[in-house]
Amino acid sequence: QVQLVESGGGLVQTGGSLRLSCAASGRTFSRNAMGWFRQAPTKEREFVATINGSGRSTYYADSVKGRFTISRDSAKNTVYLQMNDLKPEDTAVYYCAARSSNIGSTDVGSYDTWGQGTQVTVSS
Repeated sequence: QVQLVESGGGLVQTGGSLRLSCAASGRTFSRNAMGWFRQAPTKEREFVATINGSGRSTYYADSVKGRFTISRDSAKNTVYLQMNDLKPEDTAVYYCAARSSNIGSTDVGSYDTWGQGTQVTVSS
């Protein structure tokens, strides 16, 4: 059974940092593009960052560019999201996802495996 499990969420003050992890089990995702998305209450799930299968190509939403960094460790079958200079508007449930292609995407519908999410709350 394929699973993605996120961890690392929590409560942090404005300007603080968190690092989210997404551990994959069941099969290797080393050739799959991965993405991070987030969903705030009453809002649709939105794209945050994506990384391609090799890890050499990344892409970010404008709202997080320069503050967040996506990376992967294929040996550990894990994807990370380093979040710095956090703002209250970053508060959301964060999800990692995998898609069958090795090319990253901003399209939430193109991902077929999802984690359960981890809550990030940024206090002002």
